[in-house]
Amino acid sequence: MTNLNTVVTWVDARDRLPRSGTPVAAAITGRYPADSVTESDTALGEEFWLVRPMYFTTLHWSEDGAEHRDCFVDSDGIVRLPYGLTSAETVTHWAELPTLPGGTTHVVLGKDAQTALQNVWGPHPIT
Repeated sequence: MTNLNTVVTWVDARDRLPRSGTPVAAAITGRYPADSVTESDTALGEEFWLVRPMYFTTLHWSEDGAEHRDCFVDSDGIVRLPYGLTSAETVTHWAELPTLPGGTTHVVLGKDAQTALQNVWGPHPIT
Protein backbone atom coordinates (compact mmCIF):
# COMPACT_ATOMS: atom_id res chain seq x y z
CA MET A 1 0.00 0.00 0.00
CA THR A 2 1.20 3.48 -0.84
CA ASN A 3 1.89 5.88 2.04
CA LEU A 4 -1.13 8.22 1.93
CA ASN A 5 0.17 10.81 4.41
CA THR A 6 0.89 14.29 3.13
CA VAL A 7 1.99 17.61 4.59
CA VAL A 8 0.06 20.80 3.84
CA THR A 9 1.84 24.14 3.93
CA TRP A 10 -0.58 27.05 4.40
CA VAL A 11 0.36 30.42 2.88
CA ASP A 12 -1.11 33.66 4.23
CA ALA A 13 -3.01 35.26 1.32
CA ARG A 14 -1.88 38.69 2.54
CA ASP A 15 1.76 37.67 1.95
CA ARG A 16 1.68 35.81 -1.36
CA LEU A 17 -0.77 34.51 -3.96
CA PRO A 18 -0.48 31.30 -6.01
CA ARG A 19 0.39 31.14 -9.71
CA SER A 20 -2.56 31.72 -12.04
CA GLY A 21 -4.44 28.50 -12.76
CA THR A 22 -3.20 26.72 -9.64
CA PRO A 23 -5.74 24.45 -7.90
CA VAL A 24 -5.64 25.13 -4.16
CA ALA A 25 -7.25 24.41 -0.84
CA ALA A 26 -8.55 27.82 0.27
CA ALA A 27 -9.37 28.80 3.85
CA ILE A 28 -12.40 31.10 3.57
CA THR A 29 -13.86 33.37 6.21
CA GLY A 30 -17.16 35.20 6.21
CA ARG A 31 -20.61 35.23 7.77
CA TYR A 32 -23.61 33.00 7.02
CA PRO A 33 -26.06 34.05 5.85
CA ALA A 34 -23.98 36.68 4.09
CA ASP A 35 -26.79 39.27 3.75
CA SER A 36 -27.68 39.32 7.42
CA VAL A 37 -27.27 42.91 8.60
CA THR A 38 -29.79 44.70 10.81
CA GLU A 39 -31.05 48.25 10.29
CA SER A 40 -28.42 49.44 12.78
CA ASP A 41 -25.63 47.87 10.65
CA THR A 42 -25.10 45.16 13.26
CA ALA A 43 -24.07 41.89 11.63
CA LEU A 44 -26.22 38.87 12.29
CA GLY A 45 -25.63 35.28 11.30
CA GLU A 46 -22.70 33.13 12.22
CA GLU A 47 -19.06 33.72 11.40
CA PHE A 48 -17.25 30.84 9.72
CA TRP A 49 -13.82 29.77 8.61
CA LEU A 50 -13.71 26.71 6.35
CA VAL A 51 -11.65 25.02 3.64
CA ARG A 52 -12.85 24.63 0.02
CA PRO A 53 -11.12 23.44 -3.13
CA MET A 54 -10.70 26.34 -5.54
CA TYR A 55 -8.36 27.63 -8.20
CA PHE A 56 -6.57 30.95 -8.33
CA THR A 57 -6.57 33.15 -11.42
CA THR A 58 -5.24 36.59 -12.27
CA LEU A 59 -8.29 37.28 -14.49
CA HIS A 60 -11.82 35.82 -14.29
CA TRP A 61 -15.03 36.84 -16.07
CA SER A 62 -18.22 35.97 -14.14
CA GLU A 63 -21.36 34.80 -15.94
CA ASP A 64 -22.79 38.31 -15.48
CA GLY A 65 -19.81 39.77 -17.36
CA ALA A 66 -18.07 41.18 -14.28
CA GLU A 67 -14.27 41.21 -14.43
CA HIS A 68 -12.33 39.94 -11.39
CA ARG A 69 -8.57 40.14 -10.92
CA ASP A 70 -6.36 38.12 -8.56
CA CYS A 71 -9.20 35.97 -7.24
CA PHE A 72 -10.06 32.46 -6.11
CA VAL A 73 -12.92 30.67 -7.92
CA ASP A 74 -14.79 27.57 -6.71
CA SER A 75 -16.50 24.86 -8.76
CA ASP A 76 -19.79 26.80 -8.69
CA GLY A 77 -18.11 29.88 -10.18
CA ILE A 78 -18.25 31.80 -6.88
CA VAL A 79 -15.44 34.36 -6.74
CA ARG A 80 -13.65 35.09 -3.48
CA LEU A 81 -10.93 37.70 -3.06
CA PRO A 82 -7.82 37.55 -0.88
CA TYR A 83 -8.32 38.68 2.73
CA GLY A 84 -8.34 42.45 3.17
CA LEU A 85 -10.11 43.19 -0.11
CA THR A 86 -13.80 44.08 -0.31
CA SER A 87 -15.74 40.82 -0.44
CA ALA A 88 -18.40 39.16 1.72
CA GLU A 89 -16.23 36.04 1.93
CA THR A 90 -12.45 36.22 1.66
CA VAL A 91 -9.58 33.76 1.43
CA THR A 92 -7.28 34.02 4.45
CA HIS A 93 -4.85 31.25 3.52
CA TRP A 94 -4.22 28.85 0.66
CA ALA A 95 -2.28 25.63 0.13
CA GLU A 96 -1.34 23.76 -3.00
CA LEU A 97 -3.37 20.59 -3.33
CA PRO A 98 -1.42 17.40 -2.73
CA THR A 99 -0.53 15.20 -5.67
CA LEU A 100 -2.45 12.02 -6.37
CA PRO A 101 -1.48 9.10 -4.11
CA GLY A 102 1.74 7.45 -5.22
CA GLY A 103 2.45 10.03 -7.90
CA THR A 104 3.84 13.46 -8.61
CA THR A 105 0.89 14.88 -10.57
CA HIS A 106 -2.52 16.34 -9.76
CA VAL A 107 -4.34 14.76 -12.69
CA VAL A 108 -4.25 11.58 -14.77
CA LEU A 109 -6.58 11.36 -17.78
CA GLY A 110 -7.96 8.66 -20.06
CA LYS A 111 -6.68 5.09 -20.07
CA ASP A 112 -3.76 6.08 -17.82
CA ALA A 113 -6.17 6.76 -14.93
CA GLN A 114 -7.03 3.09 -14.30
CA THR A 115 -3.37 2.07 -14.60
CA ALA A 116 -2.30 4.74 -12.09
CA LEU A 117 -5.08 3.75 -9.69
CA GLN A 118 -4.18 0.05 -9.91
CA ASN A 119 -0.51 0.88 -9.31
CA VAL A 120 -1.44 2.63 -6.06
CA TRP A 121 -3.94 0.02 -4.87
CA GLY A 122 -1.91 -2.99 -5.93
CA PRO A 123 -3.63 -6.32 -6.55
CA HIS A 124 -7.15 -6.56 -5.14
CA PRO A 125 -7.37 -9.18 -2.38
CA ILE A 126 -9.41 -12.25 -3.27
CA THR A 127 -12.41 -12.65 -0.99
